[in-house]
Amino acid sequence: MAAPTTSPAHPSGGAGPRPGPAARGWPAVAAVTLGIFAIVTTEILPIGLLTGIGAGFAVSDGMAGLMMTMPGLLAALSAPLVTVASARVDRRLMLCTFTALLAGANFLGAAAPDYWIVLASRVVVGVVIGGFWSIGASLAERLVPAPAVGRARTVIFSAVPLGSVLGVPAGTLLGDLAGWRTAFAALGALAVGVLVMLLVFVPPLPPTRTTRLHVLRGMLRGVNTRFALVLTVLIVLAHFGAYTYVTPFLEQVTDAGPRLVTGLLLVYGAAGIAGNFLGGALVARRPRATFGLVAAVIAAATLLLPVLGRWQFGAAALLVLWGVAYGAVPVASQTWFAKAAPHAPEAAAVLFTASFQATISVGALAGGVAVDQASPSAVMTLGGGTAVLAAVAVWMHRARRLTWPDGT
Repeated sequence: MAAPTTSPAHPSGGAGPRPGPAARGWPAVAAVTLGIFAIVTTEILPIGLLTGIGAGFAVSDGMAGLMMTMPGLLAALSAPLVTVASARVDRRLMLCTFTALLAGANFLGAAAPDYWIVLASRVVVGVVIGGFWSIGASLAERLVPAPAVGRARTVIFSAVPLGSVLGVPAGTLLGDLAGWRTAFAALGALAVGVLVMLLVFVPPLPPTRTTRLHVLRGMLRGVNTRFALVLTVLIVLAHFGAYTYVTPFLEQVTDAGPRLVTGLLLVYGAAGIAGNFLGGALVARRPRATFGLVAAVIAAATLLLPVLGRWQFGAAALLVLWGVAYGAVPVASQTWFAKAAPHAPEAAAVLFTASFQATISVGALAGGVAVDQASPSAVMTLGGGTAVLAAVAVWMHRARRLTWPDGT
């Protein structure tokens, strides 16, 4: 690692020499990563507890799926609005504010006497996702030296599969043992711990580039940005339209009990961690090939689940493939946006967050309608067909011989 240097992007706020990114970077990266881990786990925890929460409030699986729809919708709206409104506010202060809100939302959900209170807490979660992600996803270049930015970005985005491999199975197991309210309360406590880490390890981060709405509108004129939006929408729609209802599928089609469901989610998440680091290593050099392969594997896994997922071994094998492929999606998508707008990393992160979260909302809602009107198997088939469209979009980008501003 390079020796510590003085950097105007990392003022200490006091007199004397200011620590450079190498001096304070990796603990700060860890704090941001844990913040995203807490957010991701909070967002997708209902996937593992869906049937239990639904039964507790006497609502259908599709209605319970609104716990996924609400955060995605609010995150998509808040990502540009909050980022623009707070454009001149220290980014460290904003991260701490969002983390405090996350803790409060989880405690509110844990104590909710009515399902609509749970949904209200999920609205707050959505605002947190939109704000924290938009800021945190673009901080790697401000926290570590330039040669380590790619590695730091991969570490930060590893929080997504870590939320699946550690957060959701652990929360599901805790929910099975002590009730789903205990799982949400534990996430509230985790958010409090993350807040302390952010206060201790992250240096003051005054905004270096002011993100305005006209900057976001200008980015949308670029053909590469539009392709990044199309790819993100299709692949996230395919994934969350199907994965939100993977627990009902495993219970009804695979005939898996609670412990096996937890184990299969753990297997999926472990594969996702591997996919995150594998994708992070590949996407910088071959972004099109990586994204195309990811879409094809997700398509194959979800289309085959209704056939081979009737057996426990088949379900486990396909979840491994699915996990590896989806683990690469967040870092691959963010890389496409970053390559399309290298001059405006925070604006690129805003578009990435808004499109990602809006599609989670739409996917969970569409999957909820399908699972209530048809079956969990139908949801998997619809997800697979959408992933095929994502692979076609990657092929179209290559066929048009488009390049990014860096010439790749």
